[in-house]
Amino acid sequence: MQLAGNNRQYIISGIIIIVFLTITIRLFFLQVIERSYRLSASNNVLRYITQYPARGLIYDRNGELLVFNQAAYDLMVIPRQNLPFDTVEFCNILGINKKQLDSRLNEARAHSSFRPSIFIKQVSAEDYARLQEKLFKFPGFYVQPRTLRAYPNSIGAHFLGYVGEVDDRKIRESPYYRMGDYIGISGLERTFEEELRGKKGVNVYLVDVHNRIKGSYAEGKYDTLAVLGKELTASIDIELQKFGEELMRNKLGGIVAIEPSTGEILAMISSPNYDPNLLVGRPRTANFKDLDTDTLKPLFNRALMALYPPGSTFKIVNALIGLEEKTVFPQTKYSCDGGYRIGRGVGCHYHPSPTDLVRSIQVSCNTYYCHVFRNIIDKPSHGGVEQGFTVWKNHVESFGFGKRLNIDQPNELAGTVPSIEFYNRYFRKGGWSSLTILSLAIGQGELGTTPLQMANMTAAIANKGWYYTPHFVKEIDGQPNIEPRFKVKNYTTIDSLWYNYIIEGMYLAVNGEPGSGSTARIAALPDIEVCGKTGTSQNPHGKDHSVFVAFAPKDNPQIAVAAFIENAGFGATWAAPIASLMIEKYLTGEVKRKWLEQRMLDATLIDKSENKK
Repeated sequence: MQLAGNNRQYIISGIIIIVFLTITIRLFFLQVIERSYRLSASNNVLRYITQYPARGLIYDRNGELLVFNQAAYDLMVIPRQNLPFDTVEFCNILGINKKQLDSRLNEARAHSSFRPSIFIKQVSAEDYARLQEKLFKFPGFYVQPRTLRAYPNSIGAHFLGYVGEVDDRKIRESPYYRMGDYIGISGLERTFEEELRGKKGVNVYLVDVHNRIKGSYAEGKYDTLAVLGKELTASIDIELQKFGEELMRNKLGGIVAIEPSTGEILAMISSPNYDPNLLVGRPRTANFKDLDTDTLKPLFNRALMALYPPGSTFKIVNALIGLEEKTVFPQTKYSCDGGYRIGRGVGCHYHPSPTDLVRSIQVSCNTYYCHVFRNIIDKPSHGGVEQGFTVWKNHVESFGFGKRLNIDQPNELAGTVPSIEFYNRYFRKGGWSSLTILSLAIGQGELGTTPLQMANMTAAIANKGWYYTPHFVKEIDGQPNIEPRFKVKNYTTIDSLWYNYIIEGMYLAVNGEPGSGSTARIAALPDIEVCGKTGTSQNPHGKDHSVFVAFAPKDNPQIAVAAFIENAGFGATWAAPIASLMIEKYLTGEVKRKWLEQRMLDATLIDKSENKK
């Protein structure tokens, strides 16, 4: 009997221990491992509001504001807290209907019942004011302060870029971002996203049963401060940029201006342009669609992405290569009777003949450069056309052609310099010669360059054989923060000795006497020695492009410019006046040639019928 009693005691004790252990394990699971219950409880009394930092401001080189921030508000919802409310009043305040209300609530529930989701982005200040005083009537809703970009001068859309909502791919790649966050999509906003975005903070609040904030949780112990984005000082000159955009109104093309001594980009114009304020706020989606479907392609950055044959402006590169390879000399003369007559031939305009090297640049003789180019390719010591072409191509690429310059902007294109493999495929190996590819002599054929590359080439000539990689940013938060790659001089393969002859030819092209055959006299400025070269870029898709490259002053150059005006004909007609007006504006602060300025401003050079084709 006693043994049976002891067994019952052990059994009862065992049951008690098992029950105790079960309860203990379950409590541990609920409180430590299974967090959803804790989350649900916390979310019923706590609200976590992200503190979004204002993005860093962007200034021009002289301290003028290019980009600032304006207040905006996102209406957030936590579906689990979304108790019944007066939907009619709610919809009237926000200007939405019941169907839109239900749809957005369902989307929020699909995302998470416990976590906040954006119900309406970027509520206007007026709607926010009406909503704020009645928000306690609508459980589960609260307002998240944000900032949006604003552009006081409505310029520089292509290089400044724009900000948009982060996508799923970026959220997966970076733990910093959450759904509804904003990120730089293009331009400087994208390149310097980490510097401009700052660092998010969070405030934790206690709320009552009516969804009203009662105060900070734990006296703000768990709050973190947002860190403002860093300020950028761009190399852009706001007045030059503004003037360039005005000159390019009703025209297609691109202009880039560089400070040769630093590689800093002073202006970058792509036309047609658009007001960057169009891609801000709730109208952004509709505006982007309109811009994207516009046949003139205003979103396309022609300064970095359009590939143009450089035309006769490329003769200065071939002249330098010929001098370096000793296949032409400053005193070398060739006669021209209206063109180069060998093979299919290349035509030329009337000018004084014969010309030496300097005069050939002044009058832009096609015949001269057919001789120069063929002599480079067929130089006996090269050992054949492929070897000669390789030497020529290496020299060309040393000026930054055929590759990305790797500036501080996304979407830069490399341009094209043809290869031996290309010609072997096209003509068959051994089936081509210097005469076959003669169009390269005058900057045509398979060459494709961007306005940026042409401005960079011009800066290299102004510097007599070297250039800094072009860039847009001078300072970050008031401190010089130039990446090391922007401080390295890139040298061409041409001895600095030869540049003086090229510069003299460019000087005479602008400043030669009347009747001398100078092609760019329209670009001459009183008291400023401008050196330039015109080009007419043949366009297989329509009218020729007007091209001009220039730098000034001749000694101690402060600005180098490349201008491409699409379907506008001769370089001297449109590109040269526009580029010279920009040089005048930058170096003197004003334009005195009002007659020329007005003519450029009034010109409409967009052939809409051709564009639609």
